[in-house]
Amino acid sequence: MLVNKDRLALDRDVGEWLHTALNIAKIRLEPVSVEIAVASTRLPGELHPDPADRLIVATARHLGATLITDDQALLAYAAKGHLKAQAAAH
Repeated sequence: MLVNKDRLALDRDVGEWLHTALNIAKIRLEPVSVEIAVASTRLPGELHPDPADRLIVATARHLGATLITDDQALLAYAAKGHLKAQAAAH
């Protein structure tokens, strides 16, 4: 959807991009478990109500992973100590 809205540029079809990304070491597709879904509704602090972002944050927190993002709202949320995140390099 972000590609269609010109908010994200990929150098290939999104399906091809995902297959390529999933072949990189340490990158995996994580299913949304019941625990992650529930956690997305109980995040600490203030975060906008976008369900996709909340699922992304809950998944990163569940895995103890660092979220790489350009989303300023998510970076601000991380700066408050609720999430490990870093700004994406360009």
